[in-house]
Amino acid sequence: MSAPAYVPPHDYPPVDPRVEALVNEVIGRVADKWTMIVLEVLTEHGELRFTRIGDLAGGISQKMLTQTLRQMERDGLVIRTVHPVVPPKVEYRLTDLGFSLSEAFCGVWMWAEKNLERIEAARAGFDAARAG
Repeated sequence: MSAPAYVPPHDYPPVDPRVEALVNEVIGRVADKWTMIVLEVLTEHGELRFTRIGDLAGGISQKMLTQTLRQMERDGLVIRTVHPVVPPKVEYRLTDLGFSLSEAFCGVWMWAEKNLERIEAARAGFDAARAG
């Protein structure tokens, strides 16, 4: 039994170009491996120092972690707190906006878990057909 054909809706409201641009930027950010890993680390562990984020992220260079955290701060996803001590102590934590992105991304994890076997079967079928 095949699934019914998808019929897209016909009456889309006009799209605000600013919203469209933001959606494209957010998709790009979510598609960025390191942003999602840092988001997950901060969601699970709370406020952390730079070095600890790097340790928990695993495999990220200091340069890439700096760039990722800076962009996340610019986007309002993290707050950077500098403590006036010697040596300097800098900590990062998620904002409410960062937590809400984390919650939204959780839906992708649930979808992947639910559909893992179907995806694996589709891939195996595709690979077998190409090999044969």
